[in-house]
Amino acid sequence: MILAGEIGATRTRLAAFDSDGNTLNKVVEKIYMSQQETGLPDIISNFVKSEGIPVHSACFGVAGPVRGGRSKISNLAWTIDSAELATMLKLKSVGLINDLEAFAYGIDGLESKDFVILSAGSEDAIGNRAVISARTGLGVAGLYWDGFRHHPFACEGGHSSFSPGNEMEIELLQYLHKKYGRVSCERVLSGPGIKNIYDFLRDTKKAEEPDWLKEQLGTSHDAPALISQLALENKAAVCEQALSIFVGIYGSQTGDCALNFMSTGGIFIGGSIAAKIVPRMKDPIFMQSFLDKGRMRGLLQDMPVKIVLNDDSGILGAARYTLIRKAFKT
Repeated sequence: MILAGEIGATRTRLAAFDSDGNTLNKVVEKIYMSQQETGLPDIISNFVKSEGIPVHSACFGVAGPVRGGRSKISNLAWTIDSAELATMLKLKSVGLINDLEAFAYGIDGLESKDFVILSAGSEDAIGNRAVISARTGLGVAGLYWDGFRHHPFACEGGHSSFSPGNEMEIELLQYLHKKYGRVSCERVLSGPGIKNIYDFLRDTKKAEEPDWLKEQLGTSHDAPALISQLALENKAAVCEQALSIFVGIYGSQTGDCALNFMSTGGIFIGGSIAAKIVPRMKDPIFMQSFLDKGRMRGLLQDMPVKIVLNDDSGILGAARYTLIRKAFKT
């Protein structure tokens, strides 16, 4: 049995998989709210005991950089040690990889129905791939193509500096700089980023916040989701404008990511935000911003651009990592 996990600042997902060759079948899954737990070891212990899972191998995708088998989770006060987990599970080793690296491993395990195509790209598209995912934070990973298969690898591109592309975005950068100092892409392209854009529009009087909306936001436990939903329903102009700015910046950053990784084999957009706002992601502004790279426009036009709808890509990828590691050791 393979134990796989997807560890984020908001939630921790654990699942057990049976493997039949290269085919994985999910046996059981549980979700824990990360902020309410003391750490991953206790969650794993609880999961294994309550579900009666015999663990033969394990891998966890974590929302943070992994160095020397250890990771400090971004936006969460947890430090995870793969050697400690291996001892606890009585295994020789445990895989500990970045969550977007795990997501990248999962892509080839998905089906055509799991994607929304924003741009088909070239018919013979082949080469490196890249993934970008806005959730609680912004994650990025690459997949190097060696001529035979893709090799996922992690990076921390979500923490690169935000680069505005027009006058409105320059003002947004100035607004956020006063608030945070340095402004990373994650300050804009994330759930909290949607709220930051909304606050910018409200505080600079570029859009009016109705009293009823102010009241709803004041009692909402998830303001970014509320802003997005009201935008999709065309119920508040300020929300529509905020989401439009978000989508434009998302398109531009995705184009930068595609250039950085030379992702001629395609770029994949993950995360719950994109999957929930597909109608707005299909608006021309996303692809216009993606392609607005001067002389590189033709190169980007040949790259497939897809939204990943299947929320299982990350946890499936963590399980696939153990299979691939085992196959290349034998």
